Amino acid sequence: MSRDFGAHSTASEVVAGLDLSHVAAIVTGASGGLGAETARALAERGARVTVTARDVAKGEKAADAIRKSTGNAKVDVMSVELMSLDSVRAFAKEFAARHKTLNVLINNAGVMACPLARTANGWESQFATNHIGHFLLTGLLTPLLIASAPSRVVSVSSRGHRFSPVVFDDIHFERRPYDKWSAYGQAKTANVLFAVELDRRLAGRRVRANALHPGGIRTELGRHLSQDDIVELMSRAPGGKMEWKTPEQGAATSVWAATAPELEGKGGLYLDDCQIASLRTSPDDPGGYEAYARDAEAAKRLWTVSEQLVGERFAN
Repeated sequence: MSRDFGAHSTASEVVAGLDLSHVAAIVTGASGGLGAETARALAERGARVTVTARDVAKGEKAADAIRKSTGNAKVDVMSVELMSLDSVRAFAKEFAARHKTLNVLINNAGVMACPLARTANGWESQFATNHIGHFLLTGLLTPLLIASAPSRVVSVSSRGHRFSPVVFDDIHFERRPYDKWSAYGQAKTANVLFAVELDRRLAGRRVRANALHPGGIRTELGRHLSQDDIVELMSRAPGGKMEWKTPEQGAATSVWAATAPELEGKGGLYLDDCQIASLRTSPDDPGGYEAYARDAEAAKRLWTVSEQLVGERFAN
């Protein structure tokens, strides 16, 4: 079977012909947008899918729509607030009590370019939500992922990682002026670095991790963006142009990362348009990743910092 996907491929096209009835998956932030479409595509091919949402009522509405459109009743909803470590721990404990297997964890939830906000711990909210919450969630679910192997962890990053490396000397903007785009950039870089180090640690146990750029999609992720922000975002794109995708196209790379036979045995990668992306070598290059996003030493350092922040140590 020939499988050749690209920027315009949809999530349904990516999973067409696959039997996912043996797959148990979690998709965080799946009450709408990319997450909901990602969950729908997995359910369409028979997967059991747990949708996570801060707003359970909204999550149930999305899950009900997925059940009806796919005919798959194996879609449930659980609450988690990624900015709260207590909420993440409670979710992981409850999930493990309810479910005995987990083959796919898609860390999709996130916030983008929001005004400065801090968690109860004093952490900058974009880094806390996009990275720390998912770091703790993944760590707590790692025993289940290993027991269910082969398994995959998918981190939804962004080309926005180009806006900033992780600034280890002041991650939470305690001394430098807050810039929402820099904060978003380092959080998205953290998503890639996390995949790199997680894969290094768990590949031998048949748990593989990859990160990806879904594309530019108009969803609730951009709820904090003004028209001026959108103009600025587009001006930062190569050539000042930005291609927009539908949610169905935007979810394709997440679903490809989670299910593609082509990615069996592969990890620590950055994916874009349902392809393995390469190192970006020119400012005019529309695709690819920055070298700092897959730097092995930075990935190890981020892991250590993250363990210190959550107060737990995870799989070596």
